[in-house]
Amino acid sequence: MSRMLSPSSGKPYGLARVCRTWRCARASVYRHRHPAPVRQRPGPAGPMSDAALLERIQGVLSDSPFHGEGHRKVWARLRIADVRTSLRRVLRLMRDNTLLAPGRVGQPRGPRNHDGTIIPNAIDTMWGTDMTTTWTAEGQVAVFIAVDHHNAECIGIHAARRGTRFEALEPLRQGVRRHFGAIGKDVAHGLAVRHDHGSQYMSDTFQTEMRFLGIESSPAFVRAPEGNGCAERFIRTLKENLLWIRTFDTVEELRLALLAFRDIYNTTWLIQRLDYRTPAQVRQKLSAVAIAA
Repeated sequence: MSRMLSPSSGKPYGLARVCRTWRCARASVYRHRHPAPVRQRPGPAGPMSDAALLERIQGVLSDSPFHGEGHRKVWARLRIADVRTSLRRVLRLMRDNTLLAPGRVGQPRGPRNHDGTIIPNAIDTMWGTDMTTTWTAEGQVAVFIAVDHHNAECIGIHAARRGTRFEALEPLRQGVRRHFGAIGKDVAHGLAVRHDHGSQYMSDTFQTEMRFLGIESSPAFVRAPEGNGCAERFIRTLKENLLWIRTFDTVEELRLALLAFRDIYNTTWLIQRLDYRTPAQVRQKLSAVAIAA
C-alpha cells in the first residue's frame, strides 16, 4: 500500500502516511518485515536445564496453598529449597508456559492525596482494618479483617451475617487479646488503627471502644484507598485464595475457614518487601530482639 501511487500527485503514499491512517506504529511494520533472529541466553548454561527447572516451578505452584503467586514468589520458594537460578529465568519460563498469575490493568489516576508511606518501623504501632462481603448458602455475609502495617500480618478476622459496628470491632479485639494480653483500659496505648470512612468505623461505638483500649483513630483520606492499602491488599489475597474459590453452606463454616486461612497466611505467605519472609517470621525475630534488649 505504501508503494502505490496517489492518483492526484502521482507519488507513492509512503509508509508514514499509511501507518498514520491505519493507526499502527512503523516500528511494528519494520519488525514484521525483518524479524529479529532468535537469541540464546548469554553466559554459561546452569546446572539445571530449562525442562528440569520448569518441572520444579510447576511443583512449587502445585504445592503452594495459595493461588496466583507471581514469578518473584516462585523464585523465592526455589531459593528456600536450595534451587539457585535467576529471577529473569524464572520469569521467562513461567511466561513461555503460561504460568504467570493474571494481571489487572487499572484506570488512569489523578493526583493523590496520599504521597507518603504507611509502613511503620515496628510491629503493633499501626493496624489497618476494612470490610468485604461474600456469599454463603445462608445469604450475604460481611467479612471484617485487621492487618499489621509493618509485617502485613493478619491479626484478626471475622464473619457475620450483619456488618454492624459491633462486628467490625471483633478483629481488633482478637488482635488486642493476642498481642497485648487482654481487653482493658489503655492496654493498647501507642497503637493506631487505619480505617476508611465507613459507617461502622466512624460510629460512636467503634470510636469509643478504641479510645477505651488506648488506640488512636487514623482515618484514611477520602477517595484515597491507598491510605488503607495494607488492609486492601490483604483482602485481595483473601479473595483470590479463599472467598472466590470455595463455597460455604453456613456463616459458621466460613468463620472457621477464615481463622484457618489466617494461620496459613501468617506462617507461609512470603512478602517481597520483608525480604521474602512470612509475617510470623518477622514478628518472631522482632520479638526476640525486644526480649534480648
